[in-house]
Amino acid sequence: MAKATIQLIDALRLTATNLRNGAYHSWGHHGACNCGNLVQSVTKFTKEQILQYAHTGTGEWTELAQEYCATTSAPLTLVFSALENVGLTPTDIHHIEYLSDRKILEQLPGGLRWLKHNKREDAIAYFDTFANVLEQELLQAIDINIDDIISSSAFSSNKNKLVLAD
Repeated sequence: MAKATIQLIDALRLTATNLRNGAYHSWGHHGACNCGNLVQSVTKFTKEQILQYAHTGTGEWTELAQEYCATTSAPLTLVFSALENVGLTPTDIHHIEYLSDRKILEQLPGGLRWLKHNKREDAIAYFDTFANVLEQELLQAIDINIDDIISSSAFSSNKNKLVLAD
């Protein structure tokens, strides 16, 4: 499962919003399929640039992700490095392309159902739900100890002062 990062959550939400607002979506187009749209959000590359980069490798996103090598400087490596840097793995990329991660599907509004990988509305639901799942993981990982906050010197020295924000 992907690493929950703010960057990935933001990219998933941006991708869903872009699709909702009419971004080009074509499952057979490396730059405009599910992964292609996410890559656009993560890298700011155009769908045409992504298509050009994807054609330096062989196969669909699933195969490209399996062949990814972080030590080369090929343009396609830049794409996968960017996806990896926001928290994705090759397995995540496969699931995004096929909208197939059961953990995400189980959290869909209305409950578990199988999605069609080439349907815009299903991709939007998957990206939104994926972002929500990662956000919950990130929130659960935050450990706030109120006693540490209260006893911190900054809080203690300013506890009798009222500070108004501009």
